[in-house]
This record gives sequence, C-alpha cells and structure tokens, in this order.
Amino acid sequence: MTKQNEQITLAPVPQEELAIFKEELQEAFMKGLQDSFQEAEDPTEMGPIPSDEDFEHSLTAKDSVVRQIVLNGERIGGVVLKINPDTQRNEVDFLCIKASAHGKGLGTKAWEAIEAAFPETEVWELHTPHFEKRNIHFYVNKCGFKIVEFYHQGNPEPNVEGEEPDSDEEYEFFRFEKVMAKVSSES
Repeated sequence: MTKQNEQITLAPVPQEELAIFKEELQEAFMKGLQDSFQEAEDPTEMGPIPSDEDFEHSLTAKDSVVRQIVLNGERIGGVVLKINPDTQRNEVDFLCIKASAHGKGLGTKAWEAIEAAFPETEVWELHTPHFEKRNIHFYVNKCGFKIVEFYHQGNPEPNVEGEEPDSDEEYEFFRFEKVMAKVSSES
C-alpha cells in the first residue's frame, strides 16, 4: 500500500488490551529516553516511563479519552487525552507511535486524525521533557504547536490535582499550546 493510501484511524482500546496498550506506550517512551541518553548506564533502572501510577491516573482522570492509533487494522500507537467539554481546552497526556513506525509521517497523520476527532477544541496543550528533541521537533515543526512555558527548578510546574509534587527530583519540561483557528460560518 502506498503512503498516500495509508489511513490512520482512532479506536477505543478494548478493556482486555489496556495492559498491552500500557506496555507499548511505556516501551515507546523508554526508547525516547534511551535515544536521548545513549551514554547513560541503564535508563531502565528508573522503572517504566510513564510510571504505572501516572498511567493509571491519566486513564481514570475526569474527561479522559483513551484511543489506539490504527493503521490498516494494526495498532501502531496510542493517545491518552483529557477533553474538557466546557472549555474545549484539551490536553494530550500521552501520545506515542511505535518505534517501528517512526520516520514515515504516521505521527503527523495520527495528529491530524486526533484534531479531526475533536473539532470543537479551541486549544490543545501538552508537556514534553526538555531532552526529547524528536518530540519537540514533531510538535513544533510538524503539528504547529508553540512552546509557551519552560518548567524547571526556578519555575516549577503547578501541582496537578491528584499528583504528589516531586521533591528532590529535578524535571525540566516544556509546555506547548496549539490554538486552533476557528472557521467562521458567515458567508
């Protein structure tokens, strides 16, 4: 099948596949960490990324939407979103494409499918670690996000409801936003 004919769809994740879905997501995030820190001794000693607790928190959060990203009937990735129907300020908690599908434009097509599935969105927001150059490139150069804030020790991220603040660990994250253009219905 040629690239022009590749169709990305979003589908609910069957309950019985959530554990496999989580493992695939953690594997994709761990690959990004390993690619960024090749000289590190063993980044897997840190445990899974996202942690089981972070993943469960995202799955059970208010307005959480979990979808698998499907290409020709095969799951190639997944996304966990928070969709706020009142404000339409929506958040991407996790978005991943399997490493075997990287570099083929499928991530961009997946993002386009996400936007199409939630057309009422006014603003998309997400966070990514400062070292994830591949993610930063993808969100800024491929998807049209803008970096709007940098969280670090001197400018910590506000506490999120239900999450414990990180004490001794230093995390540096970018916060991204994409303001969606609204098409006027007037002629």
